[in-house]
Amino acid sequence: MGFCAKNVGKYGDQMYFVFRVFVGLLFTQHGAQKLFGWFGGVAGDGASVALFSLMGLAGSIEFFGGLAIAFGFFTRLVATAAALEMIVAFFMVHVKQGWIPFLNQGELALLYFASFLALIVLGNKKWSLEQALLKKEVF
Repeated sequence: MGFCAKNVGKYGDQMYFVFRVFVGLLFTQHGAQKLFGWFGGVAGDGASVALFSLMGLAGSIEFFGGLAIAFGFFTRLVATAAALEMIVAFFMVHVKQGWIPFLNQGELALLYFASFLALIVLGNKKWSLEQALLKKEVF
């Protein structure tokens, strides 16, 4: 067994925990940008979007869903909603500029989509708020 395979087996749970937290917190930043105007806001000037709009819905899924994923709370359910949001965003926003993700700036949406697919399949695993509070993974 090679060095990488041996260490992935040995540290797989820890690596997945880091993956889940990173994906969740990075996704949260996108929601904070939309909802609260943080990190330059939607228009780059610190502006936020209306809460009861399509962008408000996207920002809510991103902010609150990202936190839920990072903390490991209903990860599969939230990742499903987030994956749907990313595929809708890709087709509603990015495909209008062409089919090549790098050229239409949709590669991040597709990368998040792939990450959420992994989260849907694997769930919380270890070190999750859901496990600590409910003693099991519900979804």
